[in-house]
Amino acid sequence: MSFQFEVAVDSLESALIAQDCGADRIELCADLGIGGITPSLGMIQLVMERLRIPVHVMIRPRRGDFLYSDAEFEVMLSDIDAVKSAGAQGVVFGVLMADGHVDVERTSQLVDAARPLSVTFHRAFDMCRDPRAALAELIDMGVDTLLTSGQAPSAAEGMPLIVELVVWVAGRIDIMPGAGIHPGNIARIAEGTGAQTFHFSARETVDGPMRYRKARAVMGDENSEYARSYASAERIQKIMAALV
Repeated sequence: MSFQFEVAVDSLESALIAQDCGADRIELCADLGIGGITPSLGMIQLVMERLRIPVHVMIRPRRGDFLYSDAEFEVMLSDIDAVKSAGAQGVVFGVLMADGHVDVERTSQLVDAARPLSVTFHRAFDMCRDPRAALAELIDMGVDTLLTSGQAPSAAEGMPLIVELVVWVAGRIDIMPGAGIHPGNIARIAEGTGAQTFHFSARETVDGPMRYRKARAVMGDENSEYARSYASAERIQKIMAALV
């Protein structure tokens, strides 16, 4: 069986590491620590210049839920135009309604705006009220890939739903497990679900090189000003090797 590996990255350095390790494509984001948001145009352009593998770009205007204002939705449409102009091969997004169902009208608009790029509906799906109804709607809209943890904290824990979805769709959409995938569980997830495409970040956090550090000043809601996260070549290789 042939497997595909998508590595989520939030820097040019991590994108190059993923490519060098043999990843089939990357999901390009900013700030994976909050689940990923739309990266800067500069980063998109540099990644497109430097990578040979397909690049799918996150279209998410902010952290938090997936119920977007009119202004935020306009930003998403504009970002898709920019991503297409930059030459990316795909986009990744998810839009919900306040009642927990997929926002079919807005998702359809985003799909139409994205074509001919590949479209992935991300883990907003895992926040849906009715996963089976949501998946049927995504198939009807022509979404190419669904990224999901099976509505659980990790793909390993969500295997019962993932296998049910894989069997039900019968190849009409690619079901891509993601969340908490590591060398110790990917083979079990692959065997148990029948999925062939897998999503992971394989990140490691390291202490940064700054020598002078202001103890009391913080820039955000996390005390992480002096830590940096990158894709780990060793982790990527171990995850992929577990399915060879």
